[in-house]
Amino acid sequence: MIQLDVMIMGQPYKLACKEGEQADLQQVVDYLDEKMCAVRDGGKVKGNDRITVMAALGIAAELLSMQATEGTTIAQWRQHISTMHSVLDEALTPQEKLF
Repeated sequence: MIQLDVMIMGQPYKLACKEGEQADLQQVVDYLDEKMCAVRDGGKVKGNDRITVMAALGIAAELLSMQATEGTTIAQWRQHISTMHSVLDEALTPQEKLF
């Protein structure tokens, strides 16, 4: 496993991934950061936990919309969601220590 230092909404995180998957993980992190920052910058949602949920709902809606138009299989979506879930777990674990 390789550790990757990333930033999500201005917060540093150390994420682990398999060798050769760094670019994929960084792309996922960048996408998540973009979505979370957009929710935050919209000004209607306060709190990182709520921002995370709203961003996740938006991403899930995008995935379901793509499934309808591109014919992606459920197994493929489960893999995508599992990957995103892992990234979110890694990102939120340090947040739990704050409370």
